[in-house]
Amino acid sequence: MSAVVAQTLHVFGLRSHVANNIFYFDEQIIVFPSGNHCVKYNVDQKWQKFIPGSDKSQGMLALSISPNRRYLAISETVQEKPAITIYELSSIPCRKRKVLNNFDFQVQKFISMAFSPDSKYLLAQTSPPESNLVYWLWEKQKVMAIVTIDTQNNPVYQVSFSPQDNTQVCVTGNGMFKLLRFAEGTLKQTNFHRGEPQNYLAHTWVADDQIVVGTDTGKLFLFESGDQRWETSIMVKEPTDGSKSLDVIQESESLIEFPPVSSPLPSYEQMVAASSHSQMSMPQVFAIAAYSKGFACSAGPGRVLLFEKMEEKDFYRESREIRIPVDPQSNDPSQSDKQDILCLCFSPSEETLVASTSKNQLYSITMSLTEISKGEPAHFEYLMYPLHSAPITGLATCIRKPLIATCSLDRSIRLWNYETNTLELFKEYQEEAYSISLHPSGHFIVVGFADKLRLMNLLIDDIRSFKEYSVRGCRECSFSNGGHLFAAVNGNVIHVYTTTSLENISNLKGHTGKMLLTFDDQFLLTAAEDGCLFTWKVFDKDGRGIKREREVGFAEEVLVTKTDMEEKAQVMLELKTRVEELKMENEYQLRLKDINYSEKIKELTDKFIQEMESLKTKNQVLRTEKEKQDVYHREHIEDLLDKQSRELQDLECCNNQKLLLEYEKYQELQLKSQRMQEEYEKQLRDNDETKSQALEELTEFYEAKLQEKTTLLEEAQEDVRQQLREFEETKKQIEEDEDREIQDIKTKYEKKLRDEKESNLRLKGETGIMRKKFSSLQKEIEERTNDIETLKGEQMKLQGVIKSLEKDIQGLKREIQERDETIQDKEKRIYDLKKKNQELGKFKFVLDYKIKELKKQIEPRENEIRVMKEQIQEMEAELENFCKQNTQLELNITELWQKLRATDQEMLRERQKERDLEALVKRFKTDLHNCVAYIQEPRLLKEKVRGLFEKYVQRADMVEIAGLNTDLQQEYTRQREHLERNLATLKKKVVKEGELHRTDYVRIMQENVSLIQEINELRRELKFTRSQVYDLEAALKLTKKVRPQEVSETEPSRDMLSTAPTARLNEQEETGRIIEMQRLEIQRLRDQIQEQEQVTGFHALAGVRLPSLSNSEVDLEVKTN
Repeated sequence: MSAVVAQTLHVFGLRSHVANNIFYFDEQIIVFPSGNHCVKYNVDQKWQKFIPGSDKSQGMLALSISPNRRYLAISETVQEKPAITIYELSSIPCRKRKVLNNFDFQVQKFISMAFSPDSKYLLAQTSPPESNLVYWLWEKQKVMAIVTIDTQNNPVYQVSFSPQDNTQVCVTGNGMFKLLRFAEGTLKQTNFHRGEPQNYLAHTWVADDQIVVGTDTGKLFLFESGDQRWETSIMVKEPTDGSKSLDVIQESESLIEFPPVSSPLPSYEQMVAASSHSQMSMPQVFAIAAYSKGFACSAGPGRVLLFEKMEEKDFYRESREIRIPVDPQSNDPSQSDKQDILCLCFSPSEETLVASTSKNQLYSITMSLTEISKGEPAHFEYLMYPLHSAPITGLATCIRKPLIATCSLDRSIRLWNYETNTLELFKEYQEEAYSISLHPSGHFIVVGFADKLRLMNLLIDDIRSFKEYSVRGCRECSFSNGGHLFAAVNGNVIHVYTTTSLENISNLKGHTGKMLLTFDDQFLLTAAEDGCLFTWKVFDKDGRGIKREREVGFAEEVLVTKTDMEEKAQVMLELKTRVEELKMENEYQLRLKDINYSEKIKELTDKFIQEMESLKTKNQVLRTEKEKQDVYHREHIEDLLDKQSRELQDLECCNNQKLLLEYEKYQELQLKSQRMQEEYEKQLRDNDETKSQALEELTEFYEAKLQEKTTLLEEAQEDVRQQLREFEETKKQIEEDEDREIQDIKTKYEKKLRDEKESNLRLKGETGIMRKKFSSLQKEIEERTNDIETLKGEQMKLQGVIKSLEKDIQGLKREIQERDETIQDKEKRIYDLKKKNQELGKFKFVLDYKIKELKKQIEPRENEIRVMKEQIQEMEAELENFCKQNTQLELNITELWQKLRATDQEMLRERQKERDLEALVKRFKTDLHNCVAYIQEPRLLKEKVRGLFEKYVQRADMVEIAGLNTDLQQEYTRQREHLERNLATLKKKVVKEGELHRTDYVRIMQENVSLIQEINELRRELKFTRSQVYDLEAALKLTKKVRPQEVSETEPSRDMLSTAPTARLNEQEETGRIIEMQRLEIQRLRDQIQEQEQVTGFHALAGVRLPSLSNSEVDLEVKTN
């Protein structure tokens, strides 16, 4: 035969005591260690891909994934030497990126690792006695820093980077909590722990400088920049060893007896032994995981607590509790949930929490379920299926089913399906199981327990023993190929039993070994001491699968006992009777609800009538108040007008006086400037001609000053013109006078400006004379500059006064305008209200009569609608029953089609077998022909014949066995013919029933359409009558009774306003307005009826609340406008 290769196909197991043994690669894929592999498992599609460990690896110790989910670091021991292998997860398949195995320092193993936030650096902690912390630039295999964490051989449990800082590191262990910072090529400690040392088991970063740490005594600490900010103790809610439940756990000594130096984590057996010596069990925090709202931590066996951050505080409070569920298949269900949670991990979207336990189990929970179950603890679910938690001691397969049977020291028996990769059946027992064997049919197993050898039936949901033998500690057992015999080892004696009479027929002496290949040579099965079961796919050297010698389909039948069938039938009968009782109870409850609703409707009608009366009285009171307010507003408006006129006169007087004062000041300034100009001219004439350059500078300086003065004067003139334009709106005479004055000032200023320009020109010609007198005039120039600065200050003060006056004028104008607008709005409102009262008075008598008519027509319509709706509900129930029957028939058809496809596939397999046998015969002929060539050489001929015997005799035997089993083939053909006949009859039956259902469905749909049309017509009539009633009632409530004195007071204005409406309101316009109002009300009632139809049995008119008078008044007001 050609060489074959086994490729890993699937794994059933977890290596739990690996640091950081589970994490998410993306939202659907998780990574966990199993055996000597890391498994990438897709939670949705259920496939597995493998990252193989190093060759000759003695086991994984720690894992770490980079924050960008691109790299995976694995700590291993390869040939008794430590090594760190970094894989690139993004490549397919995953490839090795770097291997760190050459070290310049002493190291036994790496027990914890962590990637930096930018994934460039790797942090690794070695085990005692070295206890070195190594800071790597891993891509270049360069050690950036190394420091000894502990010198007392205390174990270190976890190292980590700050989520935002590559240089900040945290280390926790027994009696140590250290923060270190990488600077200048070294790692320096930045914190100094205060208080008693604790056994810190786990930690996580919840912020840039905040760390939550858990201890073995159930305490949680929050450290910020190395200083303790918060502390809490986890509560124990279940009694332990008969003691009462504890409210708060006080500080106590550690209950963990830590392992020797070589172990990175305390073993589960040591923790159990340590806790048994204490009277009460302390919740140990083995795992902490942070998420956006806070963090999750393990809180003792089978328990996880969620803590959320309190608003505006740096403290956390317990918000939710999650527990591992009790396993009913366990031999001790009360202890099945007592598993220590070793690792927690949130998905990238924080929708799922995954946990691994000390019993090699994987659990998950959706975070939204924890929010729903308020007050009660939520429960985990198995991520895949229950796994073995101890070494596997027995392994077996069968011929007729794709099953693998395993037994383990965890006292469980499990049946796996290696085609669907699922757990078919499992059960736990009181004794340990050492060996197992499956019957070729897949219906029986024989198991060697510590006390007895048991022969068991594999039922549909149970494993039940039916024969026991007094064979203790059987380490190996096996069924024969035909299944009629089975053998069991007892010491060095092999007992052989028959499965027909269940008697011992022979005893042999021998010894046994262990490994297993499936009957068709397609799969290789291996089991490990860590409780992991591997399935391997077998290939030849060319990468092709091994051809099967016999193609026999796997059986699908299972064993069910008669008592189980009777129990299920009894349960079905009880459920049917329960359904009938529930139907009766529901009908009774519906009748009670109808009675209650009718009573509520009556109460609501009475309440609405009382509210209508109270609203009428309230409306009358509001009308009287409105009249009083009208009188008050008139008087108030007159007072405001008088006050406004007086204030206007006062403002005019004040402004006139202020303008006169400003004009006088302006004239004085002009005179001062003229005098200064004359003095300046005289001084310039006396200046010496030798100082021409200085004079030119002075002239330029004074020209600039003059330009500033001109611009300031122009701005002042513009402000005065603006003020005058504003006063033109109030007093025209004042504006004309001010305009003339401003014009005079403007012409005078322009004339002076021209004079100044001419004088400047003359000065430029006389600069030669001024040079001689420059020295004497320099002192006088300095004095004049001081005078100019004082004048500038006075000018700025005057400008400020002018601006304040302008602001006062603008404020007064705005106030006058606002008061005019309020007066106009009040007058318009009074006019509109008077007009509305006149129009509403005309609808009173007509609406009274229509309200009485419509109330009489509403009640019979509502009764008809109620009867129609009950009929529709009954027909809908019938329609649902028909739909259910149709779906059931469709399922039956699909099952039959699946069976037909299965028979076709079996036929194809038989044809393939026939072709394989023909090929086998041809190969045998060719090999025999090759042997004939050695007929002259007996020795070679003997070897070739022996080779033919070894190559073909076993296959030939199997072919003969297949030929001998004719009875099985006949039974198979008989069952196939029976199924084909049943399929044909079922097809005919389905066609007939489909036609009957189709006709019934068409008839029901036609009846529904007719009933819906009648209901729609009745609804339209009901809406129309309700809208008329609503309009009439609303109009009646708004009708105003006019008092005699009011008529006398407003007689002239009403005569003017009522003549036009009375002329316009003929009969046609009134009906048009009523129709428009009713259309709006119909739309509103449609919405109300749709809301009422959603509540069954509540469609009465009294359930619709009438609109309030205020809303109806507003609607009528909008329409009249």
